[in-house]
Amino acid sequence: MKTLGLIGGMSWESTIPYYRVINETVKQALGGLHSAKLLLASIDFAELEALQRAGDWDAAGRLMADAAGALRAGGADAVVICANTMHIVVDAVEAAAQLPVLHIADATADAVRAQGLDTVGLLGTRFTMEQPFLRERLESHGLRVRVPDADARALVHRVIYDELCRGEIRDASRDGYRAVMAALVDDGAQGVILGCTEIGLLVGDADASVPLFDTAALHARYAARWALDAA
Repeated sequence: MKTLGLIGGMSWESTIPYYRVINETVKQALGGLHSAKLLLASIDFAELEALQRAGDWDAAGRLMADAAGALRAGGADAVVICANTMHIVVDAVEAAAQLPVLHIADATADAVRAQGLDTVGLLGTRFTMEQPFLRERLESHGLRVRVPDADARALVHRVIYDELCRGEIRDASRDGYRAVMAALVDDGAQGVILGCTEIGLLVGDADASVPLFDTAALHARYAARWALDAA
């Protein structure tokens, strides 16, 4: 079994499911007392969020690169960025780690295509919904990607940072997300990608009329399978 290096803390609320799902996947595959070989570099999210808000992606990339370098020095065989938004600096992470970076969009696209779908809605931070780094990676797998309108994007982004990253789950916000997802379905989405690793804390399969793709769970299982298959 290979060792996975996780860059987490973005937020820590969604890093916990990564640890659990990776270990569950390894246990299911190997049985007995087996668990995953993991290293974790956990970012101070307040520092990173300030850089995001300022649009200082170069500094954010350096922060992530430092974490990746530490994981490589610790013996990681691959890096897992436990967040969608920070895949915006995946090139900096790859350069620092000099290791495979297991991309969250690849894991998600594989799951979407496995269900025979080709058109999906994308929820996430405004960076993920409005910038091309994740959408284009999904499109490279043959998917068509829809994003919400401007007002809906503002709602989705606000709930992520003001509530979910703080561990707050509100029924009114769940209702708001349900409405946003319904609008994406009306726009032709056959499924909806929960393209922020916190969103799965708020909504699940019962909240939409189409399949939901929780990127955190999909990415964690994808990483665990890589660690097992690459051994």
